[in-house]
Amino acid sequence: MKRISPFLYLLFFSATNAFSQRADAINMASTVFHLYPDSMVTKGSVRPANWNYEIGVTMMGMWGLWEKTGDSVYIKYLKKIVDHFVTAEGNIRTYDLTDYNADHILSGRLVLRLYDAYKDPKYKKAADLLRKQIDWQPRNRAGGFWHKLKYPAQMWLDGLYMIEPYYAEYTKRFGSKEVYADIVHEFVLMEQKARDPITGLIYHGWDESRQQFWADKQTGLSQSFWSRAMGWYHVALVEVLDVMDANHPERKKMLGILNRLTIAILKVQDKDSGVWWQITDKAGAEKNYLESSASAMFVYALARSVNKGYISPAYRKTVEKGYAGLLKEFVVKDAEGRTHFTKTVAVGGLGGSPNRNGTYAYYMSEPIRSDDFKGIGPFMLAALELEQLNAKK
Repeated sequence: MKRISPFLYLLFFSATNAFSQRADAINMASTVFHLYPDSMVTKGSVRPANWNYEIGVTMMGMWGLWEKTGDSVYIKYLKKIVDHFVTAEGNIRTYDLTDYNADHILSGRLVLRLYDAYKDPKYKKAADLLRKQIDWQPRNRAGGFWHKLKYPAQMWLDGLYMIEPYYAEYTKRFGSKEVYADIVHEFVLMEQKARDPITGLIYHGWDESRQQFWADKQTGLSQSFWSRAMGWYHVALVEVLDVMDANHPERKKMLGILNRLTIAILKVQDKDSGVWWQITDKAGAEKNYLESSASAMFVYALARSVNKGYISPAYRKTVEKGYAGLLKEFVVKDAEGRTHFTKTVAVGGLGGSPNRNGTYAYYMSEPIRSDDFKGIGPFMLAALELEQLNAKK
């Protein structure tokens, strides 16, 4: 099959109706409804549903669709999923605060928003419970949150997305502006410790103690640039900026980090496809591949940054190329006409088992999935941001 010229593909994409991106998000949501009618468990699966970040990132896409369309089907579905976990007393089924697991905080953004929409006190109680975890979350000596209690002294880029946007949203509603300094400190710390001065890219993890088997004994850093880790961090930057007051004194630090990361990310955007590789700086290396969840996160964060004025509008064409790449490389239709989002790496972590050592070979060893929550949510959000970007033409 003859490969379509990237220029012609981008030209076709740019000529489409602005509302086609909304349709992309709606079609993806329809697939979610079909695959996960109850509690985010695939039809026929015996795996019990549990309170986790994958639900959170997918449901943020549903929230975005509800905001854009006003169609109650999206918020009702979101509420149904959350209500499977949040009890009338405000407890959260399957959640254990004493795990001190950063991954369990993210979905708190859903209970905050449901509290805004329905004013049911159970959501406020659940939000307070998750906020209590942040109060007691272990930190390293530099003030950075441990990723989990069982991962002492170490910070992962992923963890900033898991905690900080929720921390900021809770603070906006119920806290004090002074708390934002603590939130910003996490981003500043991770950039200071894990940013590569040559490429501007940020390593997946940093172990302050330098004791983890995956950590460099001098720097404490893991050894690879994993795209989805940077995608989490990138999205977290943008979504915290959305919440912070425009005149907050810490805001300039966040904008500086965002603009430096934008430059670094765009330097490694694949020139042919417009998307990004699983290991960010090793384009075309053996077994490396174009990865969908990270690519969707980058497109979403870049598009929202342009829409919000956080980065220059000169990046607009590059963002459009990225979205065109998402459609070309990762979106497929099945025989029944349903949309599927393919080529998402299932997981990527550090420690916990000997093979999770941060090497290139490790990141290549994890399985690839279609319709993974970590790709679905960012894709829907990216589509909605592109709709808004095109509406400004």
